[in-house]
Amino acid sequence: MSEGKPVTILCLASYYKGTAFLLKAKELGCRVILVAKETLSDEAWPDESIDERFFMPDLTRRPDIIYAVSYLARGRQIDRIVPLDDYDVETAASLREHLRLAGIGETRVRHFRDKLAMRMQASRAGIAVPAFVPIINYDRIREFMDRVPPPWVLKPRSEAGAMGIKKIHDSEQLWRRLDQLGDEQSFFLLEQYIPGDVCHVDGIVSEKEVVFAVAHRYGAPPMNVAHEGGVFVTRTLPPKSDEAQEMFALNKRLMKALGMVRGANHTEFIRGQDGTLYFLETAARVGGANIDRAVEAATGINLWEEWARIEVAHARGERYELPPARTDYAGLLVCLAQQEWPDLAQFDDPEVVWRLRKKQHAGVIVVSEDPERIKRLLDNYTTRFVHNFLAVAPPLDKPPA
Repeated sequence: MSEGKPVTILCLASYYKGTAFLLKAKELGCRVILVAKETLSDEAWPDESIDERFFMPDLTRRPDIIYAVSYLARGRQIDRIVPLDDYDVETAASLREHLRLAGIGETRVRHFRDKLAMRMQASRAGIAVPAFVPIINYDRIREFMDRVPPPWVLKPRSEAGAMGIKKIHDSEQLWRRLDQLGDEQSFFLLEQYIPGDVCHVDGIVSEKEVVFAVAHRYGAPPMNVAHEGGVFVTRTLPPKSDEAQEMFALNKRLMKALGMVRGANHTEFIRGQDGTLYFLETAARVGGANIDRAVEAATGINLWEEWARIEVAHARGERYELPPARTDYAGLLVCLAQQEWPDLAQFDDPEVVWRLRKKQHAGVIVVSEDPERIKRLLDNYTTRFVHNFLAVAPPLDKPPA
């Protein structure tokens, strides 16, 4: 895609991520504005790709963020607003509505942030979801607990990943927890606990069409890793396998039902013991925990870069075309580490293509043309991670301030 019509993109960042988006947007000739949380001011943002940067105490606080971005718009023609983190998705939608810009608005964005809204919409479209009930009407909650045997899962409707999720074993435990939540309880839902393998599809949507998708399976459900500790593991599934094909088809139906127009998405499914593939949750952003690096290692597709190309193409009235993708297999392992800087040099197989450089964390990515080789490496590396590095911290109910 060559440089064309001038485009100004304002990016929101409550966490340090999405630098590849900033780099690609600038490479495509965009003017890039970064509005980030002030605690991120010292992070290694790519200075050469950012024309202006502004830092605020809290990007989710309204009307402060609306006042701030509207003030910037007095002297700048802002064409697109892009959230770099899940917590910025709703803020970006609100700003688009206020400034009347293209992209997902406040009503539709709830399908990608509110776990209750996405379940209701998916269910209406005939997509299987675990049985659930909103924490609103107590009679409905009692009826649900009479009908659906425990255990259940109490989930915050708008937190990211496994944040704030509690496993509930009986009604008394639930009522005690709701008493603790007080006025916040309506921001939760109660869901049937379904054991099984959790998988995810990471993809790209352009003008309502899924143009790229890759399927992975977690080693252990992310909720288990977050609450019980362990190594976060995921690996690429053969794209022509029945399992992957079923997920691709379901993801297409889901994106249509939820109203995804353009951008990256990360969707999770679980295979229940009854054989049914259930929808768990989705997000209108690039998957976290370095999943984007695993996707790129296996396919050559950088989700952040392609998201930038899609936004710029649409702003210029051009057609987006996905570059050729490979069909290799990747495996990703990440865990909290006892050491400040774990020694990852011992993982020296030729398949190792990336090592995580982050305090108190260990992580590697392996790539091969052979999925069985990836599985063997992950089994071996997981055991060594547990023995050499693994540290366990209590789960958080909310993200750190």
